[in-house]
Amino acid sequence: MSKYDHLYEKTISSQPIYDGRIIKVKVDEVLLPNGNTAKREIVNHQGAVAVMPITDDNKMVVVRQFRKPLEGTIVEIPAGKLEPGEEPLACAMRELEEETGYVASQYTPLSSFYTSPGFADEILHVFVATGLKKGESKPDEDEFVDVLEVTLEEAHALHQSGEIRDAKTVVALFAWENKMLRERG
Repeated sequence: MSKYDHLYEKTISSQPIYDGRIIKVKVDEVLLPNGNTAKREIVNHQGAVAVMPITDDNKMVVVRQFRKPLEGTIVEIPAGKLEPGEEPLACAMRELEEETGYVASQYTPLSSFYTSPGFADEILHVFVATGLKKGESKPDEDEFVDVLEVTLEEAHALHQSGEIRDAKTVVALFAWENKMLRERG
């Protein structure tokens, strides 16, 4: 028994809608705390990792790529989905090298958060990667990116212009700024 049981929604039925390579979609009928019922459209996702790579000269490595749902390009920190059974750190290491060619000597967990808990169970694990060495990128066959190194000021300008507008990169940007402010005293 939890002190939050009064908020619990019991699943009455669940109807699978779609079973894809990246997501599964279902509609659950739930019993609400007040005795009424409601439908919940739910996206199931394996989970993902994002990496905030910081170079020795204090630049963040980002990628610019086309995002079909947005019908445009945005600038993001490197990221990718977890493979079944894959640990987040292993995924972070793989994605950083695949997308950017960089390999890091140190990974520090920054945060884990749900991307859109109102309809999805995707959890995103974010790491800071330092001690970077440039290598050769190995993007997936359907992945096309430009790799950029940006200063904090340039990253803020990209955010202000709307080129950085995804949650993981905005979180990384403000975490980076916070770290810089703490280091300055």
